[in-house]
Amino acid sequence: MIRAARPTDYEQLSDIERRAGEMFRDAGMPEIADHDPLDADELASADALFVATAQDGELVGYAMVELVEGHAHLGQISVLPEHGGQGVGTQLLDAVADWAQGQGHREITLTTFRDLPFNAPLYSKRGYEVVPDSDWTAAIRDLVAGEAEMGLDPAARVVMRRLLE
Repeated sequence: MIRAARPTDYEQLSDIERRAGEMFRDAGMPEIADHDPLDADELASADALFVATAQDGELVGYAMVELVEGHAHLGQISVLPEHGGQGVGTQLLDAVADWAQGQGHREITLTTFRDLPFNAPLYSKRGYEVVPDSDWTAAIRDLVAGEAEMGLDPAARVVMRRLLE
C-alpha cells in the first residue's frame, strides 16, 4: 500500500535509506552506502513524500519529490532490499507520477547512476528516458553540479525524465 508519509515515519525512512544504500556497497560504491540518509528536516521539506507499507503495516520503501524550477523532481527513492523485485519501487514511482500529474506537471525528472542495474536501466523500464544535457534547465545543471561537489562523478550520472499524459 502507498500512502502519504507522516512525521512519525521519518526515523524509519532514514533506516530504509541506509539499508537500501548497502546495495551500492555491493556494487563497489561504498562512499554512496556510507552517505548519511536524509534527516527529518530534509524529509519535512519535501513537496511530496510517499511511503510503501507491507501488509502488516511495516514501512518498506519511500519516495520524495521536490519541485525544481517549478516541476516535479524525484529526489530520493529507497526500498528495503528484502522487498526489492516485488513491485514496491514501481508502486512508489506510480504514486509520484499520479501526484505530479494531479499537480499539473507534465514530467518528472531524476538523476541517477547510468550503469547500475537498479538505477537508470530500472527507470528506463518504467517509462523514464535520458535527457540530453543540451536539454537540461539551469536548475538541473545546478543540481548535477551540486552532486559533483558531493563527490558523485558526473560521467557516471544521468538525468532522466518521465513524460506525463
